Amino acid sequence: LNLPQFVQLMEIFVGEDVSLPTVKRLISFIKEEYKQTEEEKTEQLEKLHRVSRLAQRKLLLEALFKKWDSNACGFLDLEEVDAVLRTFKEGMEEEALRKAKQHLCSRYPQLSRVGKLSPKAFQIFLELVASEFTGDEDEAIDNLVEFLTSSVERSGMERLRSSTRRKWLHSIQQAAETSGASVEAVYKAVFKALSQDAEAHGDNKKISAYIALLEENQLSPERGQILLRYVACTADDAPYVLNKILYRDMKGVSFTAVEEGKPIHVPRVQLHGNIHFWNYDRSVEERKGSLLVLPLHDAHWRVFGILGVDTLRDQCEKTIFLTHEISFYQGVSHAFSKAYHHIRTLKNLLQMAVTALDWLYPRAPSVHVVITYLVEPGKDQTRDYALCRIITTDNTGQREIHSSPVRLLRKENLLRDYLFKCTDSSVVTCASVCREHHIVVPLRDLSGQAFAVFDISIGHHQKLPLHEHKNLMKMLKMAQAACSEMMSPEETEPTNVLEAECVANSRHAGSLFHQFMLQDLRKCL
Repeated sequence: LNLPQFVQLMEIFVGEDVSLPTVKRLISFIKEEYKQTEEEKTEQLEKLHRVSRLAQRKLLLEALFKKWDSNACGFLDLEEVDAVLRTFKEGMEEEALRKAKQHLCSRYPQLSRVGKLSPKAFQIFLELVASEFTGDEDEAIDNLVEFLTSSVERSGMERLRSSTRRKWLHSIQQAAETSGASVEAVYKAVFKALSQDAEAHGDNKKISAYIALLEENQLSPERGQILLRYVACTADDAPYVLNKILYRDMKGVSFTAVEEGKPIHVPRVQLHGNIHFWNYDRSVEERKGSLLVLPLHDAHWRVFGILGVDTLRDQCEKTIFLTHEISFYQGVSHAFSKAYHHIRTLKNLLQMAVTALDWLYPRAPSVHVVITYLVEPGKDQTRDYALCRIITTDNTGQREIHSSPVRLLRKENLLRDYLFKCTDSSVVTCASVCREHHIVVPLRDLSGQAFAVFDISIGHHQKLPLHEHKNLMKMLKMAQAACSEMMSPEETEPTNVLEAECVANSRHAGSLFHQFMLQDLRKCL
């Protein structure tokens, strides 16, 4: 039990109307009767030491990754890291390095194809290398970190630029986590990050940016099996680009970026001959500038769209994107991908929750209203999380999905403190407010933390009838199983991902609850 869970357990045990002297007697009793053996103390200290050591190592390796990834690209080149490590101890550990690399590629099969190390893969790689050395693993990690740290030198300007860029990338993920499952906020954060960087680190370039997602071509199949639909762009380009479709038989380098899975940089579009210009108001003489098309990859390195950036609005001569800019734009595309799929996962989870509640109401008529909240992290470490009211349903069949979600803060909602107690402890909480009884249930992520809560109002009933209670427990069990299934990493081979598949996944999320319910029924037969 962690602290919130222990407090919750004690509050349930003593009840609501217990006197202060009784609580004090209980505390004295626990202090006197709770005994911890020397073995248990030693085991607890060892566990704390192990957790602390791993946390320190994680911070150390994250700092090393950031130093190497000076342009905030989000990845390191495996061969570049490998080449430097081969010089460790004057090449005496090459065999250990070879074995570690082999183990890494077996764990991440796509590495042999893409050759990019994420922060997590980088950490695992160094841990695998250290495990192949003789002697203490912690000491080996420290030696590797010291060696790799001294292998790269960054100027003060590079460090400042890197720090600033990471803040902008963080704002993209933050937009995903605090937008109430709205992708529009993520689009805005992406374009803001690109524009700020072009101004601060790109010699004040004027840029246009746009995002296009792959879709199955059902409109004109003879023009190719897939198409790119432009779903977002910078404000000035909206009349020309937004909702436009790029087919395979049209001019452009976007499909080449999709197929190759690599960025394509066209330094001078006027000399290329295969560029599609959306802005028909711009004369041929004005069609000058640079174009960069970056493929968007999901967690399995499958391409699901493109991010495009160009300087056609800038009339200056020096508009070519430099290497450090291209690297950062790759970091933006990676940050967008993570944020976009975070939103997709939330939408699927909410679809599943709606399906689960639709199943519950006919089987538990004493349940009056259920409000679903998403847990949103604070904007910074000094701020507490918020609870975002996202869906309200009732037993009359009414359902409201809040387009402008209401956010509850702990300090402003003392009467709803029970919601925060449930979120803190990640366990079921019961409360009575204004003679209305509530059962608050967390939906947990894979780490066991609450990412959403159901606030179930049962009106003036002290508790549900037994058969309704059983149905509620069954619904919650199946809903949690469906959540765990959707959050589990899938094993898939690299291929392109179409937007229609994401929509299909949303429908599948609704049916997943019924699948688990059917499996449970089969076990009972």
